[in-house]
Amino acid sequence: MIVAGVLSIVVVLGSNIATTMARIGLTPGFGFLERAANFEIGEGMIAFRAGDSYARAITVGLLNTARISLLGCCLATILGVALGMMRLSGNVMLSGLVRWYVEIVRNTPLLLQLFFWIALAHALPPPRRAITLLDAVFLSNRGVYVPAIVISDLSLGAALVVVAVFGGWIWLVRRGWRQKRAGLSAPLPASLLSVLVVSAVLAASGAKIGVEVSAISGFNIRGGLSLTPEFAALLVGLTVKFSAVIAEIVRAGILSVRREQWDAARALGLRRGKIIRLVVLPQALRVITPLTTSNYLDLVKDSSLAVAIGYPDLMNVVNTTANTTGQAFEALLIVVLLYLSLNLAVSAVMNACNRTVALRGERPA
Repeated sequence: MIVAGVLSIVVVLGSNIATTMARIGLTPGFGFLERAANFEIGEGMIAFRAGDSYARAITVGLLNTARISLLGCCLATILGVALGMMRLSGNVMLSGLVRWYVEIVRNTPLLLQLFFWIALAHALPPPRRAITLLDAVFLSNRGVYVPAIVISDLSLGAALVVVAVFGGWIWLVRRGWRQKRAGLSAPLPASLLSVLVVSAVLAASGAKIGVEVSAISGFNIRGGLSLTPEFAALLVGLTVKFSAVIAEIVRAGILSVRREQWDAARALGLRRGKIIRLVVLPQALRVITPLTTSNYLDLVKDSSLAVAIGYPDLMNVVNTTANTTGQAFEALLIVVLLYLSLNLAVSAVMNACNRTVALRGERPA
């Protein structure tokens, strides 16, 4: 009866939507994706210009969301782990500062933080008077400029070999984790062998690898990797917000390891660094990983707030598509399915990591 009732509601809603769209002259369906989009997108990982299809525009937005989500998860994890370790430091001042950081950031709305960071980005000086860090990083109101690794003359065959070697390195790392259940770094022989193979392949193919550093040229900054103010503000906002949550997750995970484990490791003569790396973290990860997974999923979803500061993410592009085509229902369905796909992909990766750190015979949640 419940299923029949739900199906009846869906049928009635679908009929009403179709009737309303027919009355205002809209044809239900996704045919609009092949039509030309009459708007520009400020930045993207693939080229786009007005006149390209709506499908390509949505693809640009999806890639922008995936990029900001991946970078946000990585940077938030690095900063969060560091803050979590500082929170457990014996230094009262350092621990207190981290505690205030965590409390302030966690209890402030992310949207408000994004407004703060975008205002700060636009308040930076122009390129000719940009703030310089180590003569390599430039902060200006046109964006953030950082050094970039440039690879030229790389053939397709060499690229495939490099990808295969990287995949083999990941497999060896996972195998080492499963066998030893200790440490967070790859086995040294596997890492050295991977570096040697990749170096030999790049040398044989004639590929050139270099670092391009930004420099002030005229009224602008040339070279390196440039991050627009909107992208930089969103990345900093997501990193700061979720690093505070990860810091508490790391702290709770480490504190979940019984004190007897620390005492036993000290009795064996291990130093604090090795105790954390070999004894504490392998056990704490069973607590940290599931909670961090939820944090990553929240980060991906909260990246949709980019529409408030003008970054062309998936939500921004789909909103513009719905406004220009009138296909609001189809646009809503597209954005739901794409965000669901992103989150399912993140869940799949993190579940694999969770299985790696779980005890034998233990079923991860």
